[in-house]
Amino acid sequence: MKLSGAEILWECLIREGVEVVFGYPGGAIMPVYDAMLNYPIHHVLVRHEQGAAHMADGYSRASGKVGVAMATSGPGATNLVTGISTAMMDSSPVVFITGQVAAHLIGGDAFQETDVTGITLPITKHNYLVTRADEIAQVVREAFYIARTGRPGPVLIDICKNAQIEKTEFVYPEEVRLPGYRPPIRAPREALQRAVKLIENAKRPVILLGHGAIISGAEQVIQHFAIKTQIPVAMTLLGLGAFPASHPLSLGMMGMHGEAHCNLAIQNADLLLAFGMRFDDRVTGNLKTYAPNAKKIHVEIDPSEVHKNVRVDVPLIGDLKAIVSDLLPMVDEYDHDEWLQQIAEWKAEGDARSIMNWPNDGKLHTAHVIHDLWEMTQGGAIVTTDVGQHQMWAAQYYFMDKPKRWITSGGAGAMGFGLPSAIGAWFAHKNEEIWAVVGDGGFQMTAAELSTAVQEGANVKVAIMNNSFLGMVRQWQEFFFEKRYSAVYLHNPDFVKLADAHGVPARRVTKPEEVRPAITWARQTPGPVVLEFVVEQEDAVYPMVPAGASLHEMLRRPIRQPQS
Repeated sequence: MKLSGAEILWECLIREGVEVVFGYPGGAIMPVYDAMLNYPIHHVLVRHEQGAAHMADGYSRASGKVGVAMATSGPGATNLVTGISTAMMDSSPVVFITGQVAAHLIGGDAFQETDVTGITLPITKHNYLVTRADEIAQVVREAFYIARTGRPGPVLIDICKNAQIEKTEFVYPEEVRLPGYRPPIRAPREALQRAVKLIENAKRPVILLGHGAIISGAEQVIQHFAIKTQIPVAMTLLGLGAFPASHPLSLGMMGMHGEAHCNLAIQNADLLLAFGMRFDDRVTGNLKTYAPNAKKIHVEIDPSEVHKNVRVDVPLIGDLKAIVSDLLPMVDEYDHDEWLQQIAEWKAEGDARSIMNWPNDGKLHTAHVIHDLWEMTQGGAIVTTDVGQHQMWAAQYYFMDKPKRWITSGGAGAMGFGLPSAIGAWFAHKNEEIWAVVGDGGFQMTAAELSTAVQEGANVKVAIMNNSFLGMVRQWQEFFFEKRYSAVYLHNPDFVKLADAHGVPARRVTKPEEVRPAITWARQTPGPVVLEFVVEQEDAVYPMVPAGASLHEMLRRPIRQPQS
């Protein structure tokens, strides 16, 4: 039996294990949406294509599966671009499917024609333009394989309208053979032995744990490795949860807004073991002064990341879980008590948890709200965020002990990510508690997805940190531009009324004593809920490494004395 290209697409998606697709229909993809009615895959109608992209991304990060987002040609496709870039920067396996004008119209500036493969070439792992129905099955099979293997990432399939309508024999490719594409798995024995020699000689080692640990499923073997070698573990923003925050060897987050004791440990280390991280600028600070006395071992599946920003002594290219599993029996138990004691002394000078000892000044601070949320959910919720101050406070004060529960836009820093990614995560784990911690600025970029949450019955709780500012930009202007505030004040809507207009229960919180009752109410209320926290306007995130400064030159948290 011959099938249309649109039918073949859905047949392939089913065989790839797809259960949910996030999208928005339009003219150039209408045949696909018509064929969808005959297939059991659930479609989520978003309110903006950026929301579809972030939902598919959030679904992927929470589930470990490939997410799927769909849009029409032209503006539909270009509205996906921010989400595609986010998935690329954070190595999320998402397949984006867009409609395109008929093949014979390409290049003629037809209605809603846009060269989306050209636009997305730098921000996809690979992309395809499909002009015939008989290409679809092979392309879809390859797209999912590329998205999920090696270093994961987004793949875009642009399908001409005629290819969706034409009929052809459907043959599902059981194997994928891509010449030249062979993601590495294990490192050579000789390289492993050189790494072990550095580990044996180290007196002040630190493990730097990135998102790759979660992607490879290496959390348990890394924990065994850290305990056996007694090496403390620092995490990148996206690595949070890969190593339990409650573990004695955990140093917390590193980098621009990382813990002071963590950054000091890195700067004074004699060996860095970089596990699935890429030495980006927010992690290293000034490269000329970064960990100046440390040898460096880099375990990384993407060869292009090795030596890109930081020269390393031993590169181990391959799958992180496989390589650490190979290293584990090769290393001995080591004594780093003196080093760990030094780090403990730095930590005693004031870490994230010390903020809870601040005197109650009657003001509503975002850090305290996040900490209350962490305590009341017992650290067990899936937390998504937008980008800005609230994101850093959430990273600092919602202590993650498990992987795939911290979902945020790291590399791209995409505002508007929080709410849609939470909805996507809910489709991955409908029985889990899910909180979207968002800023008043970022939330408004995708606030319309509240109606998507209502339509789908998504049990997602939204905590808006409303300071009437673009908070992180305002902080930079305060610190580095002499408080010359420019284009950062927000005239916000009434968020409670806005939520009500979407059919979402909501409350406003203005006092510290109202926080816990509001969280309790939200947790007990079924379906989506919005809590608006009217927080201090000119709070600042500490520590902070100024742009271009060294990690050890961070601005530290002010010490607040108890009130007399």
